[in-house]
Amino acid sequence: MKSKQSLLAVQIQAALIAATVGLSPAALAQEKDKAKQDDQQLERIMVTAQKRVQSTQEVPISVATLSGEKFDAIFSAGDDIQALGVKVPGLYAESSNGRAAPRFYIRGLGNTDFDLAASQPVSVIMDDVVLENVILKSFPLFDIEQVEVVRGPQGTLFGRNTTAGIVKFSTAKPRQDFDAYTKFSLGNYGTRNVEAAVGSGLTDELSARVSVLSQHRDHYINNTFTNEKDVMGGFDETAGRLQFLYEKGDVSALLNVHGRKLDGTSSIFRRNVFTKGSNELNANYDRDNVAYDGGNNFQKYDNSGASLKLDFDLNNMTFTSITAHEQADGNGRGDIDGGTEAGPGPSAVGNAVTEDQLKDLKQFTQEFRLASDTSEALEWQVGAFYFDSSFGVTSIDGFFGQTSVYHDNQSWAVFGQSTYNLNDRWDVTGGIRYTHDKKSFDVGEQNVNGFALVIGVAQIQNYAPIDLSDGQVSWELATNYRLTDQTSLFARFANGFRAQSIQGRNVAFEEDPTTAESETINSIELGAKSDLLGNTLRLNGAVFYYNIDEMQLSAIGGNNNGNSLVNAEEGTGYGFEIDADWRALSNLTLGGGFSYNKTELKDPNLLVGVCGSGMCTPLDQTIQVPGKTLAYVNGNPFPQAPETILTLNARYDIPVSTGEIYFYTDVAFQGETNLFLYDAVEFKTDDNMEAGLRIGYQNYDGNYEVALYGRNITDEDNVKGAVDFANLTGFVNEPRMVGIEFKKSFF
Repeated sequence: MKSKQSLLAVQIQAALIAATVGLSPAALAQEKDKAKQDDQQLERIMVTAQKRVQSTQEVPISVATLSGEKFDAIFSAGDDIQALGVKVPGLYAESSNGRAAPRFYIRGLGNTDFDLAASQPVSVIMDDVVLENVILKSFPLFDIEQVEVVRGPQGTLFGRNTTAGIVKFSTAKPRQDFDAYTKFSLGNYGTRNVEAAVGSGLTDELSARVSVLSQHRDHYINNTFTNEKDVMGGFDETAGRLQFLYEKGDVSALLNVHGRKLDGTSSIFRRNVFTKGSNELNANYDRDNVAYDGGNNFQKYDNSGASLKLDFDLNNMTFTSITAHEQADGNGRGDIDGGTEAGPGPSAVGNAVTEDQLKDLKQFTQEFRLASDTSEALEWQVGAFYFDSSFGVTSIDGFFGQTSVYHDNQSWAVFGQSTYNLNDRWDVTGGIRYTHDKKSFDVGEQNVNGFALVIGVAQIQNYAPIDLSDGQVSWELATNYRLTDQTSLFARFANGFRAQSIQGRNVAFEEDPTTAESETINSIELGAKSDLLGNTLRLNGAVFYYNIDEMQLSAIGGNNNGNSLVNAEEGTGYGFEIDADWRALSNLTLGGGFSYNKTELKDPNLLVGVCGSGMCTPLDQTIQVPGKTLAYVNGNPFPQAPETILTLNARYDIPVSTGEIYFYTDVAFQGETNLFLYDAVEFKTDDNMEAGLRIGYQNYDGNYEVALYGRNITDEDNVKGAVDFANLTGFVNEPRMVGIEFKKSFF
């Protein structure tokens, strides 16, 4: 928003013109109204959803963005990347692994797999580098320039495992002009966040930027079984990023080196917090207390990486090379059944404690891209991509012992996309990509306890390495028509696939690994984008339908707390999303959006295990097999797929002599959500809500800001997920966080 001084300057200029040319009072009033209207106009937002810099209003894709104050408000209490969930229509996020392994869902499509080897249909891209493993996807967010949520299949430009869409982060880059900021906040639960960045030119060709983050929260959850006070719930997170940008003539090179260290708490599982026949939290739920007999749910992860982006300006073309390497290690422990017999309610097991260790994760990616750089009617880009990843996962179970499994994944692709401008209002885009993906899996050493010794040794000898490979073509066809200078219509047909998957987690529980064939999606969306009311109202919307063949699913839980991959014959989804921003007055901005996602599994023969010991109330048709109950899930919604998401935000500022006082609030509503593949009364949520509030003062002359913030200000206890094998265990959102923040900028 322009400052009060800039508006005053425009008014003075209008008055001088009036005096010079003899404008009437009515004409002068019109000039003032125009100046006021200009001050209210929304800024143009640029995105790179198609690997080119384009306006959101010109891209034939449903894209939502977050940046600036809206982004900062969401993360003011030190939340991790999951805080993006439900803040953008159609986007959801959750995790049963604390801050370390987020699971994303777009338009209802995601993956509930909690293993460190999980494959997801939502790709996370940070500074043009794909982050495939779930630990890499949890890299903390700081010094962020913009977030883009690109909905729908993105297989042409971004490859396999993007059947739902992508979440794309762009960090602030080095530049020649000096700029810096420091941000410090304090909150309840001993929350402390420090963020800072500084950038400047070092020589005429070389500039640099350093960004750092330090976050802390005290433990606040007691372990009543061990009589320990304040031993869980807190975290220490540190991260840093160093960038160098070299620009000379037709060449630019951007080096990005980054790392993070997390010492925190895994998700807190709470035993028997539901009563059979109800999905409401009962009297057993106590946010500040659990009774864990397997230690306190710790979590420790380290990861680091580096990337080098080279751009060469050729004759009417640009050649780009992006080389990146990521690595990570760490471990975390969870008391999966939510505690001991000393806790509330019955349990079918004695000590369901699991520790997962990620060992020696390495990811290497290389992309080459050649793109046109002219004003001709035809725009094009072609490229090639290579991906190589390897890691081990060791699972240590208090009952079965220890097992190590190893995963390798190599993938390569070639792609091309072109846009032809039929005239100054109508363009057509087409793209195609061929991807070949190969995965391998092997079982390493296994140490076992008690009676499982003989079984474990016998089984490990029977595990043969698994090798899977697949090659598929992805494509898209889109068109954008500018109905007027302010309104455009678009249509997009897209195809993509998620590569085959291997899940070895069941090996740790004396069962065979499972695999899933590649899934293929076909999607159609129609939309409109408009800047109305003199560019003060931006209203974008899209309707969509998609069909997935051989849909990959993770059948989780049941009597044995399994984690098995299955393919459903088909999955479908349809709905719409709306994004809006309105500068109602020069000092009042309103925004928000709404999404509706109707998803359905279509496979009359697909059976999955349901809750153990008959403790829940399945609504599906069930059958009995030795030792377990299975349910037909045909017709059920996708798991963790909110049917509706509503977001609202508002900002109101009051000019004062040195700056402004502002009020900012945001509210997010999450509609009905099924937690598992099967449908049960206890394992669905509805009407989850969280709200935030920020009251601040900005001093223009001193370039500083001080604000009071609150997240989850009504202290909602929202269920995020459940565990169904031993009791009615659940886990919930973060508590209310309030604090004060100070930010100082330097130019």
